[in-house]
Amino acid sequence: MSMLSNLDLIRRVPLFSMLTADQAQAIADAVVKRRFRRGEIVVEQGRKSNALFILLNGRARVLTADTRGREVILAVLEAGDYVGEMSLIDNEPHSATVRAEVQTDMLVLARADFARCLPENSTLSYGIMRGLVRRLRNADRQIESLALLDVYGRVARTLLDMAELTPEGTRLIRHKVSRQDMAKVVGASREMVSRVMKDLEERGVIETQDNGSVVIKERITSE
Repeated sequence: MSMLSNLDLIRRVPLFSMLTADQAQAIADAVVKRRFRRGEIVVEQGRKSNALFILLNGRARVLTADTRGREVILAVLEAGDYVGEMSLIDNEPHSATVRAEVQTDMLVLARADFARCLPENSTLSYGIMRGLVRRLRNADRQIESLALLDVYGRVARTLLDMAELTPEGTRLIRHKVSRQDMAKVVGASREMVSRVMKDLEERGVIETQDNGSVVIKERITSE
């Protein structure tokens, strides 16, 4: 790796294949090379790293876990792949953990340098990218729910995601909650979703209003 310049390395990464010579040089001047040992964490779920990580070689796993330590692999990254871009764009913590599966060399681009490398119409670019990141985070959350939670937990999490906090401090789902639609979201039968909803109502956790809206009356957990 020491025989190649940063510019040579940049040119090998598909992410940067469409850059002009000046843009590629700007990236090359900004990145630093870093080596991760096998098992070393690159980014950690729930934390911020403020950098973009581009794999030059090796392999890394994208993982998510619940509070009991159960893990699910969301993806396996190889040379040319990159991580950390979502947090750079929306400044939120990482939605998953990335761990080196073998010794892995990466290029690291800091947040400030990443912002400088955006096109001139960066306001529009950021607006578009933030929308994409929001959708990707929701997809990651859905995958995690399907892999780690039972039906009860998936229904509870979906209800919490659907609810909004009113000025009075009440969590309210303003529209009617369709059992059929809920079943499609959580990956379960309509009958199973209906049983879970009925149980929540009988326990006084939720209350369905005459207009179909749902009030979450007590603390509800998806774990």
